[in-house]
Amino acid sequence: MKRFLSTVMLSASAIFPEVTMAAENVADKADNGFMMISTALVLFMCIPGIALFYGGLLRSKNVLSLLTQVMATFSLVSVLWVIYGYSLAFGVGNDFFGNFNGLLLKDIHLTDVTGTFYKLIHVAFQGSFACITVGLIVGGFAERIRFSAVMLFVFIWFTLAYLPMAHMVWGGGYLFKLGAIDFAGGTVVHINAAIAALVGAYMLGKRSGFGREAFKPHNLPMVFIGAAILYVGWFGFNAGSASGANEIAALAFINTLSATAGAVLSWLMAEWMLRGKPSLLGACSGCIAGLVAITPAAGSVSIGGALILGIIAGVAGLWGVVVLKSWLKVDDTCDVFGVHGVCGIVGCIGTGILTSASLGGTGYAEGVTMLKQVGIQAASIGVCLLWSGLVAYVAYKMADYWLGLRVPEEVEREGLDVNSHGESAYNQ
Repeated sequence: MKRFLSTVMLSASAIFPEVTMAAENVADKADNGFMMISTALVLFMCIPGIALFYGGLLRSKNVLSLLTQVMATFSLVSVLWVIYGYSLAFGVGNDFFGNFNGLLLKDIHLTDVTGTFYKLIHVAFQGSFACITVGLIVGGFAERIRFSAVMLFVFIWFTLAYLPMAHMVWGGGYLFKLGAIDFAGGTVVHINAAIAALVGAYMLGKRSGFGREAFKPHNLPMVFIGAAILYVGWFGFNAGSASGANEIAALAFINTLSATAGAVLSWLMAEWMLRGKPSLLGACSGCIAGLVAITPAAGSVSIGGALILGIIAGVAGLWGVVVLKSWLKVDDTCDVFGVHGVCGIVGCIGTGILTSASLGGTGYAEGVTMLKQVGIQAASIGVCLLWSGLVAYVAYKMADYWLGLRVPEEVEREGLDVNSHGESAYNQ
């Protein structure tokens, strides 16, 4: 129990500034350096990690459109985060939103600290999570959406879906009070983005020629580079969520390593048995599946538990992109829901089970049983799916009404790079 409380306080000091002890409110140089490096690693995951991973999965005529969308949405979210995002996500408020007292971060002074590091670093660290969440979504509707519609959708969805979810889980809101365990973003980042991407894929419809033409990744080495960057950057994503260079960061670090390696192998083995050959794309996809699944559990499960979770995630991710995608009859371009949605759910439920002290985890809060914790985890998943899905639907509808969601068929056939941005990735 003491170990669990220690874990909660270490994590809460970064994600919920009000939950800190007076003795901790002294800046520590090591923790400051650690958190700045972690923040930079998360930003590195988005640009260039997601951009290269998704870009390589597309056809060559659309790769620049994806890179542009990632860069532009990253910048838009960064600006909105500074203007009002951080205040609404982490300010003291109700169960769903913070407040507007910190517009343009006017209430933060240079010497203000969160736990043992400066609050401005906390702003940047959490802002990097917001950026990568939005970056994940664009993979679901790639190759057929108007650039202007992407920007409007992001503005609406970020404000009404990401910010309340961040507040509910990490800012002292509804799910935080309920007792949901989400160490680094299983609900806030992965399931949140995945359901928004799935709704978008449905609302835009399938790409022209989908099911009749072969839509193969145009550059697998690019996919590999993107996946490798994401793997390395994820150590900042998960270990940084421990709020400093401490024992929980060490646990999150090794758990991220082992779970992801396990997922790569399980995806490859399952693919090998089903299709007769293990593929590089399968290895890269397994890598992402493992990273997603361990995210909510990294700071509370044992190393063995992380490995088990990763192995399960590899198989679950393969099922998501092959079987579930077929059942849903959807053209999710980069399999955002199949990997981030399915493995995010696996990770959140697995967190509820494997956090048990009897299984080597840090243990539950006093009076909480495994069954109750799993129920809380399931409730947090349900809230995220419903809230984010509904907001996404409204945001897409508004973008469609004002700007039009989808490019004309002739533009789609020729490619978005030339038609939307006046550029070509490869000179022929």
